Amino acid sequence: MFDDDTFTDFKPRVEEIARGLGKLGVTWSCNAKANVPFSTLKIMKENGLRLLLVGYESGDDQILLNIKKGLRTDIARRFSEDCRKLGIKIHGTFILGLPGETRDTIEKTIEYAKQINPHTIQVSLAAPYPGTTLYKQAIENGWMQENKVINLVSSKGVQLAAIGYPHLSRDEIYHGLETFYKRFYFRPSKIWEIVREMLVSWEMMCRRLREGVEFFSFLRAHKA
Repeated sequence: MFDDDTFTDFKPRVEEIARGLGKLGVTWSCNAKANVPFSTLKIMKENGLRLLLVGYESGDDQILLNIKKGLRTDIARRFSEDCRKLGIKIHGTFILGLPGETRDTIEKTIEYAKQINPHTIQVSLAAPYPGTTLYKQAIENGWMQENKVINLVSSKGVQLAAIGYPHLSRDEIYHGLETFYKRFYFRPSKIWEIVREMLVSWEMMCRRLREGVEFFSFLRAHKA
């Protein structure tokens, strides 16, 4: 697994690395931005690529512009479809509570995630680390008090919403995460996809059952 947010930025480099890995006959995964062209994805897949970890962040283009993501949802949709055609699995990551977030944009992002349908997802809450642009914006706009201790996780290790807006409370953002997970995974098509994968091998069966227990434990802790 190449844990590098810039791994796919320079296409000739990643293609050369992929071909080298192909000669070694290894199976591999990496981070990727949702703008890698089909031709590069094809070379990566033909040379052992199994999965891409992709930061979609939001399904709202204005929020992506607000955080200077450098990506549009239409490009990300096309990328996701290309990966599906090539048989490349995607672990998609999303963030709730970014500048510009509203109840409507949360709903929009949930529907967006369901439409592009990554194999698995990870949903995080916007984290205003001191020294970051988000922290500065949060202080300047009153989304968070300056010099206040920022609790990003509870004593149980559950994410907390550190930022709140006049139109969208911390509590709403916090519970939006739980809603996101439930609506993404508790769909007949996604449940069948997981069950079908479990039937492939005993190892996958054990892995998915373990992850299922962890997932429901997380939901119980989050609701508490």
